[in-house]
Amino acid sequence: RGDSMSRYIFSCSLFLSLFSVNAFTAETCEANGEVQFICGLINPEDLYQIPGTPWVIASGRVSDVDGPIYAVDIRDYSSRVIFPENASVPEHDTTTYKDCPGPNTSTFQPHGLTLRQISGDMHTLYVVGHGEREAIEVFNLDVREDVPSLKWVGCIVAPEGTRRINSITALPNGTIGATNFDTAGGELWEWHPAAGWEEVPGSQMPGPNGLVSSADGEWFYIGGWSDQALVRLSRGKVPIQIDTAPVGFNVDNVRWGADGNIVVAGHVTRCDGSTSCELAVARVAKVNPTNL
Repeated sequence: RGDSMSRYIFSCSLFLSLFSVNAFTAETCEANGEVQFICGLINPEDLYQIPGTPWVIASGRVSDVDGPIYAVDIRDYSSRVIFPENASVPEHDTTTYKDCPGPNTSTFQPHGLTLRQISGDMHTLYVVGHGEREAIEVFNLDVREDVPSLKWVGCIVAPEGTRRINSITALPNGTIGATNFDTAGGELWEWHPAAGWEEVPGSQMPGPNGLVSSADGEWFYIGGWSDQALVRLSRGKVPIQIDTAPVGFNVDNVRWGADGNIVVAGHVTRCDGSTSCELAVARVAKVNPTNL
């Protein structure tokens, strides 16, 4: 399917390096041609723009058990921490998240993000959290004021036996989809408010990573890290339909683009000291979700 794929590969300077790994000086953040840098964030992992606003939510990583959540203003390229600092007092929704043991507001490393609009300027933000517990931490996200604010309201503890929840997507009827990243054999899961977790049929694959879904909830689009492809998987259909769009790199993050295509980002190899880090340069592809 490589010939039919609308693919645009470019360097990380046009995508991933919009965000800094460390807090650089103002001089470092000067624009480079059409590329504008946003500095001050620590290891931003995932990004999610709040619809209809200039704000992007970014998850940061300080360690395996700790990290902030940022609000990034794309009008002036500034960022600020909105969790755990500056967050509202937790208020556990014990009806929706009755199996959640309680707040875990300062001891988790935020990872994958997804958003569900509730009404107007109110949203539910779901954040994959690693550390003391493996869970999806749930927040009320309020964008009525000058700066977005978060209030922790619950959590969804990861299904037993999963290695590491990576990415999540909001599905209809309050359902959440999630990837279990395991290069030895991972899969997708769905959490339903009434029934809890269920494994997604036909989703078994090595290293499922990034994840988005269609607006009608009928299709998953999965970052196949090990397969170096974007994987399209049907949801609730018999027989199960699965198709792939090879991209030639390990797919990490997956997001819908403003033009209706899917943007996938990843890298060629790990930068772990065993290989030259210049070989780990980021790659980005744009894939048509209809014909791949």
